Amino acid sequence: MLLDLKPTTQYQDKMIPDHILNRKGARSFKDLNPEVVDYLNNGLIQTANLMEWLAVDQLKLLKKVLDELNKSDWYDNFYEAVSNQKKPSANSNTKVIGMTFAQLTYDTDIIDYLANHTSDVPRCWAAQYYAAIDMSITERLHTIKPYAADSHFGVREVAIFSAKEYIIQDLDQAIMILSNWTKDTNENIRRYAVEATRPIGVWTKKIDILKEFPERAIDILEPLKSDTSKYVKDAVGNWLNDASKTRPDWVIKVCEKWKTNSTTKDTAYIIKKALRTINK
Repeated sequence: MLLDLKPTTQYQDKMIPDHILNRKGARSFKDLNPEVVDYLNNGLIQTANLMEWLAVDQLKLLKKVLDELNKSDWYDNFYEAVSNQKKPSANSNTKVIGMTFAQLTYDTDIIDYLANHTSDVPRCWAAQYYAAIDMSITERLHTIKPYAADSHFGVREVAIFSAKEYIIQDLDQAIMILSNWTKDTNENIRRYAVEATRPIGVWTKKIDILKEFPERAIDILEPLKSDTSKYVKDAVGNWLNDASKTRPDWVIKVCEKWKTNSTTKDTAYIIKKALRTINK
């Protein structure tokens, strides 16, 4: 099915100014530029940082996207689902919108449209859409991989949120799959393999079994002990720091082994980050 797309905004045929495209992003809500927020809510630009991501009016943006998809009659379903939340937040709104798309359609053209949208927020909805679809962990990780590789930080994080619960449910199979991702040339994919299995992590479910038995994920960590990407090194160091809060003995053992077997500055960086709680 080919989508008969409509012009979405008054800016459809206008160039986006350089000061909008090249901005750094506001540090607080009071610093948000109303012009930037308008562009964001119309889906014409990506968010530049977390502050902007939190500032997006997702229902307003959704209305624009549904108009683009010729599905404006769906809006009330989304409005009701978002409004019925007890404690709405940017994260929960993203999840609810993705789940509502899953309830309304199996049309892959619609989800592909979201997945390739200029705005990062619809791409987040697409990632959450797949969280609501029944599939095996192998299929799920294969499906989420493009979102794990996305150029935008927000989409990559939502790719973790959307899969984490399923990774926990089928941990051994997930670790086997993700250990192969550590060989990927894309640093975002390598980093995802680590972050998605962090025992504690940020804003995501804890993996209690890895808090107790972190050695079960060594096949993900070991290949990355001297990774040259700072993005990946930070993830590995943070993973081990998580584990050090419940299994300091194991983390110390791993770091001593790595220190002996790998003398690179990259390994030294990871070890320092891994031991920061132990060395306090």
